[in-house]
Amino acid sequence: MDLNLTEDQETIRDVFAAFFDRETGPERARAAEPFGFDSDAWDRLKETGAPGMGVPEAAGGAGASLADLVVVATEAGARIAPLPLIDHQVTARLLATVGACDANVLSGATIAGLVVRPMDGEIARTVPTGSVANFLIALVDDRLVATNAPPGNHLPNHGCLPLAHRDFAGAAVLTEGAEAVAAHRRAVDEWRTLTAATLVGIAREALVLGVEYVKHRAQFGRPVGSFQAIQHLLADLPGLIDGAHLLTAKAAWAGDRSSVGILGILDVDANDVTDFAALAAMALVAAGEAATVATDRSLHVHGGYGFSEEYDIQLYYRRARGLSYLLDDPARECRRLFSILLNDPDGLHKSSQEAGQH
Repeated sequence: MDLNLTEDQETIRDVFAAFFDRETGPERARAAEPFGFDSDAWDRLKETGAPGMGVPEAAGGAGASLADLVVVATEAGARIAPLPLIDHQVTARLLATVGACDANVLSGATIAGLVVRPMDGEIARTVPTGSVANFLIALVDDRLVATNAPPGNHLPNHGCLPLAHRDFAGAAVLTEGAEAVAAHRRAVDEWRTLTAATLVGIAREALVLGVEYVKHRAQFGRPVGSFQAIQHLLADLPGLIDGAHLLTAKAAWAGDRSSVGILGILDVDANDVTDFAALAAMALVAAGEAATVATDRSLHVHGGYGFSEEYDIQLYYRRARGLSYLLDDPARECRRLFSILLNDPDGLHKSSQEAGQH
């Protein structure tokens, strides 16, 4: 298993890093608040082919792997891009598996989104892109259903994400049975993986912001970064962030293997875990922790300025917490992961019920 970037992935990283630097970033994120969507940046992103890049070539896409998409998501997170890219890419891939990914979804002309939480009857609550997506996919019992309707009313939230409740009454059935359940479960695991990558990007940039600030902020005639107490707050963050990054990369690697029929291993006693579902959950939890700790520490070393709107770190601080809780309370996600690792269907079922009540 080699988790280093390939030459092609390094090119993808450089291209999209330049794009997000040019078209997004903290100032564009501010301008997009409170709705969390920059339509001009989305129009420019469509020109790159990113909305459909993860769809197989046979279905009209570019055939990018999940590992390739992780590279893009990490760069988007580092610039807190106000774009529904993760949800759209995952939904496009899901639609392709059931033969329903049309040209508008591939191009991004139609913004597609995924319902990641359990349904409340015919209502999907707190849909990640519910206030910008007009085409949504959800799992209702054992039916994979789609609704094509105007975006919902934006739900005010701490992270300024495009959240909304959506009504699935009269939704069209795409497929049903075990195939539908498996397809949706995999899509949510891909969503976990790419959201983890976004959080890794947020954590990485939060550390950069903190280090740059303490290098230039002076007190008592010297940079505050020279004080040992400040150094202690930042010194262990690279290890935490790198660990989350490697775990996310491993989850993507496992996801790509499972997509071609290579079954993962789930042997906790031997510390041998290559199962995609388990690694996706691990990555989301680890990256969420890394992002919340990194943004907290960075905001802390900014002092009172960290809470000021004109400083960028507060944008990263809020976005990290919003994304970390988007699927569910991380504590419940940990219990769900525990059920997977112990192969405990009853525990997993209970965790899913709790998530629906959250």
